[in-house]
Amino acid sequence: MTTYLPLLSDPTGPRHGSRSRMTCHYRCGDACDKPLPNTTDNPEFSDIATRAIARRAVLGGAAAGAGALVLGLPSPAAAAPAAAPAQRRAGATMGTVRFSPVPPNVRDRVTVPAGFRSDIVISWGDPILPGTPAFDVDAQTPARARRQFGYNNDFLAVLPLRRDTAVMFSNHEYTNPELMFPSDGDYDEDTKKRIEMASHGLSVVKLRRGGRAGSWKVAGLDNPYNRRFHTSTPFRVDGPAAGTRRMRTSADPQGRTVLGTLNNCSGGVTPWGTVLSGEENIDQYFEASEGTLPAEYAASYARYGFQAEAERGWGSIDPRFDLSEEPHEAFRFGWIVEVDPFDKKSTPRKHTMLGRFKHEGANVVVSDSGHAVAYMGDDEKGEYLYKFVSADRVRTARTAKAKRQNMRLLTRGTLYVGRLTDEAPDLAPEYDGVGRWVPLCSDTESFVEGMSVADVLIDTRLAADKVAPTRMDRPEDVDVNPVNGRVYACLTNNDERGSTDPVDEANPLAESMVRDSLGSELEPANGNRNGYVLEMVARNGDHDRPVFDWRLMLVCGDPDAPETYFAGYDPDEVSPISCPDNVAFDVEGNLWVSTDGNKLGSNDGLFRVPTAGARRGQVLQFLTVPPGAETCGPVITRDQKTVFVAVQHPGEDDGATFETPISTWPTGTFPRPSVVTAYQG
Repeated sequence: MTTYLPLLSDPTGPRHGSRSRMTCHYRCGDACDKPLPNTTDNPEFSDIATRAIARRAVLGGAAAGAGALVLGLPSPAAAAPAAAPAQRRAGATMGTVRFSPVPPNVRDRVTVPAGFRSDIVISWGDPILPGTPAFDVDAQTPARARRQFGYNNDFLAVLPLRRDTAVMFSNHEYTNPELMFPSDGDYDEDTKKRIEMASHGLSVVKLRRGGRAGSWKVAGLDNPYNRRFHTSTPFRVDGPAAGTRRMRTSADPQGRTVLGTLNNCSGGVTPWGTVLSGEENIDQYFEASEGTLPAEYAASYARYGFQAEAERGWGSIDPRFDLSEEPHEAFRFGWIVEVDPFDKKSTPRKHTMLGRFKHEGANVVVSDSGHAVAYMGDDEKGEYLYKFVSADRVRTARTAKAKRQNMRLLTRGTLYVGRLTDEAPDLAPEYDGVGRWVPLCSDTESFVEGMSVADVLIDTRLAADKVAPTRMDRPEDVDVNPVNGRVYACLTNNDERGSTDPVDEANPLAESMVRDSLGSELEPANGNRNGYVLEMVARNGDHDRPVFDWRLMLVCGDPDAPETYFAGYDPDEVSPISCPDNVAFDVEGNLWVSTDGNKLGSNDGLFRVPTAGARRGQVLQFLTVPPGAETCGPVITRDQKTVFVAVQHPGEDDGATFETPISTWPTGTFPRPSVVTAYQG
């Protein structure tokens, strides 16, 4: 039986899909209301997938209606399937434990299956450096914010120290001032902006095990690990673009030191024990006081979405965010950042060799030949998938010298962009095709006509446009399964697919059906509203190779809808899933998918999906987060007993304020982004 859930926003409905206007404004600077940055005629992934699906239908393919371009979604959210309750048996891990899936819901809490617990580890404003006063929402200052756990925690990494301790790394993507500051407080607008600036960035926090098996808590403030990175923290720039003309500013004439990191979304842990963090929607922080952007860089600014006006208004308090004053400062953001969380004296790095775009994150695997291979997604409608292969090999020794050498691996190598076709690798009845990684540049040579190496790396989007890669539906987290070696990419959604973005072979949905704002009648809606999970298989398992096979493992949405697909698994036995964002893996090779912007009427959540065996494709919801929140992280601890999740922007919705929130989690009075654990107990 189908369950219909109410929309969370006002009766007129959200602005784009299920996203509130507040989310669009602060997450990505209303990117959907701006001209689409990618105006090329490069092929669309949905065109490729459509031809692949049609071919499979002729061959006796899997899904009813799979060859159609206009597809129906009959309900906002199907009820979750029944399953056995949690089994607390010796040796059970997060990959093997059976649980009753959490049904779709709009509860103002973190909901976990029966037999599991959820604890808060740390929240926005909690002190992480010694001598910092306890959080007081009425007495915030920029100085305090630079010593506290930042706002809107996104990517997480939990790195073991000794048996009962670990170091946790977190991104702080952006801020929601309406939810941060009481309207009757004593904050003037400039002070608010400076507190917001200090609340962006990264945190490193030492943890220790709690009193219950599977629980974790902050280990205290006086230790050699806790650290805060913010908009005043120096970052070193390396790679071929470092020091070049467009990386220089009046404050940094050498072009090798940048203050701060912005809009850090997802990331990854390297094989040598450092953390990578992706700078994403950086355009929203810059403005031009003269009213127009500098003409010299008009094409570059346009391709990345920069405009003369920016609602955040940071240029009025810091001239480096005013492009009329500092036209090069924008080129110093949009990179992959590397941090050594074990060395408090280390300087974080921005790696220009990995290209500049709206990075969701980066994940590294060691190829058969020993090279470091990083997979990345550019998170915007119609953008591309990327891969980097290092010139040098990974040092396997566990020494300080080997680690220093490995931290230079991402400065030399070759950057590629992905092109997907519907050429069949004979994987029927999967929706599949063949892909190729097209080289853009090495650290010494550009492969794009008319562009230098530095040009390719600073204007990676413009360079990629010239080699005809495939336009994807918001490629977000791209990660390698350590068990089967396959690469999984979240393609979150694109409600303009079929209109602004025509369909192609691997982005097949041009139209779907959704419930109206009252949840009653079906109405047509544009595009790929619920997203896909793409599975890529390197030829012969070698990530160095330029050719790979691809398939759509999941076509997300309501299991009752004919267009949905769950790797061939029975749709009557899966949870509804919408808008996949980030992924993690357990030791069994299961895929854990977190969602952002659920369009089926439920809060966002975290799902476990087997990637092999008889249950491959069985999507089961493990938890949900409060209204307005996004499920981020996630992390399965090395002992496989605990799931860490970052609950980002709880209560983010149109019209919500500090005094009138739609969520009061976890304080009971106002929302605070927080990191939580879930475990059996």
